[in-house]
Amino acid sequence: MNPRNPILDRRTVVAGAGALATAAALAACTTYGEGGSAEPPAPAPAPGPGGGPPVLAKTADVPVGGGVVVGDTVVTQPTAGTFVGLDSRCTHAGCRVREVSGGTVNCACHGSAFALDGAVVTGPATQPLATKAVRVEGDSIVAG
Repeated sequence: MNPRNPILDRRTVVAGAGALATAAALAACTTYGEGGSAEPPAPAPAPGPGGGPPVLAKTADVPVGGGVVVGDTVVTQPTAGTFVGLDSRCTHAGCRVREVSGGTVNCACHGSAFALDGAVVTGPATQPLATKAVRVEGDSIVAG
């Protein structure tokens, strides 16, 4: 093969197409959304004492004006002593929200942000996060 006038033979074209297909397949494995994010999943709730409802968090671990993501639940504390349970699935495309920061529940997939009560603050989401029942038992926040 002349370096000044490269000619692609069939073997080179087939090998290149295979490499391109492999790269595309690997890229598809890193998409956002349910189970597709490269981020680690939120910690799962701990089993409740004596087989009771799962303990989502300790009250001291949920800051006033903030919250925590535990499994498929977001627990927020908009005002002192008021705890709110929200579904962690973003209403825009179904991605799991990953953090509560700066007073909002934030979805890293497309930038939606929700208030601590689940209301939409910033789109593209147009529907609030679904609420989930939570209650305080002693110093713990439990599902239900």
